[in-house]
Amino acid sequence: MPRVKGGPASRRRRRKYMKLAKGYVGGRRRLYRVARETVERGLVYAYRDRRVRKRTFRGLWNIRISAGARVNGLSYSRLIHGLKRAGVALDRKILADLAATDAAVFDQVAQCAKHALDSQANHAPDPDTGA
Repeated sequence: MPRVKGGPASRRRRRKYMKLAKGYVGGRRRLYRVARETVERGLVYAYRDRRVRKRTFRGLWNIRISAGARVNGLSYSRLIHGLKRAGVALDRKILADLAATDAAVFDQVAQCAKHALDSQANHAPDPDTGA
């Protein structure tokens, strides 16, 4: 009885990895075993870094918002708290874009947050915290 080698399936599987190894240099592109190891490692990094990218951008947005807030005499946390009190539903990505590209509009947003913070100091306790 002949042994089973799985020709077409094996070839398909190898071709898939070799196609993904396109652009690598030397044995990483030409040798199947090395190419497979490199491709698998690359896929792991790609999966991980799709999540890391989100963290990195949020940090960048926070830095830009903080810089814009400081220009308007607020800290980052006071600005965000004031916007929540004022009911302004802009996310950090949009706020960062405004801070970087349209300072006049960001100034208006910051003034809105300041006004909400001032009215909080003069009136009732915060409904969120009860303080």
